[in-house]
Amino acid sequence: MVIVASLMSMAGAVVSAQSPLTASATTAEHRIATQSSETLDSHPHGGQLRQQAAERIPLSQDVRDVLDWVRRGNNNAQRPFALLDKRRAAIHVFDAAGVLQASSAALLGLAHGDDSVPGIGERPMSQIAPHERTTPAGRFVSEPGRNLQGHDIVWIDYDDAVSLHRVRSSKPAERRLQRLASRTADDNRISYGCVNVPASFYDHVIAPTLGQQAGVIYVLPETQSVAEFFGLRPPQDR
Repeated sequence: MVIVASLMSMAGAVVSAQSPLTASATTAEHRIATQSSETLDSHPHGGQLRQQAAERIPLSQDVRDVLDWVRRGNNNAQRPFALLDKRRAAIHVFDAAGVLQASSAALLGLAHGDDSVPGIGERPMSQIAPHERTTPAGRFVSEPGRNLQGHDIVWIDYDDAVSLHRVRSSKPAERRLQRLASRTADDNRISYGCVNVPASFYDHVIAPTLGQQAGVIYVLPETQSVAEFFGLRPPQDR
């Protein structure tokens, strides 16, 4: 697909030590690592710290409703899964048993909307207008893979070239690291549709779960209710 290489390499290399944005980028990376529990796997109190890190990004009511639906019906088919809350620009990763592993801020498609433009996965980036750069909502069976540069990624929707991958910052003006580290979700819309997460979060949370086997990624809608979109039963009917 023409767009795959461009989409997955659009951020390029990390800001170099000579960059004028080094200081702010380093600060951003530090805050991201704190939020994403960069070294929990090797820490003697890793489990406790992981829980504390996850609690820094609380689960919204929409996420809790979808999570309850997934757990009750084994909708994840005993696969690791993630819930992407587009309204809050946050991703929550769970193991196959539905236990929360960790949460992180995420960068999303520039445009608001819950559908991909038909055929967008076959188009070069130069032909994708800003209003078409959406992160589609839905239930996606994810697959680990690699982009054309050989970087490991997780495919959310292969046909539409939407993946979950490490944030890269070859274009300092986009301020991707700073956007991830900010305390608001208002500035987290920047990608062509892919989901960007901190490299540390990808390495320590995504790679060992969704990066090893097929999983399920639930991308919550932003233009309609999750109950309507996923067909959830209202609480009184449960």
